[in-house]
Amino acid sequence: MLFGLFRRRSRDAEHKAYCEIVAQARQPVFYTEFLVPDTIDGRFDLIVVHAVLYFRRMRGEGREVSEFAQNVFDLFFSDMDASLREMGVSDTRVPKKVKVMGEAFYGRADAYIPSIDNGNTEELAAALGRNLFTEAPEPVAQLKLARYVIEAAKVLGDQSSADLMKGEISWPDPSVFVSAD
Repeated sequence: MLFGLFRRRSRDAEHKAYCEIVAQARQPVFYTEFLVPDTIDGRFDLIVVHAVLYFRRMRGEGREVSEFAQNVFDLFFSDMDASLREMGVSDTRVPKKVKVMGEAFYGRADAYIPSIDNGNTEELAAALGRNLFTEAPEPVAQLKLARYVIEAAKVLGDQSSADLMKGEISWPDPSVFVSAD
């Protein structure tokens, strides 16, 4: 019984961390000012951006942090599975769609992380453009979003893994980057 209590607390924190990632990605400013398409794909891609930032920060922090992050990742894809089912995707197609989403996640992580690590705003803006602005490129918005992402990586880097494992995630205010030149 006692061990179940600690496991429950961990699951609650994992859920809180995932909800914080999604809540940040759903900030209206991303869709109104950064011009990310307010579509299923646009929302998915913004969640991926924030999830990549979170998982990048959690890497290399030891076994406990790694297990926690893996559980948050699993929640992410469980939520994607549930969302597809709610949208009426058939039971036979859901696993295929989730697999495609997983491949998209890893592809985007591979595209974003080197630019984030190097602080290369232009390269990151181009990668964001290929994924978030596929139908109508928005070079100025892409650059502003890239600046936000690099700052978000710094803000996450300044937070302790202990806080991040409680689901206490601080993000920069995206509206600050709207008027940045």
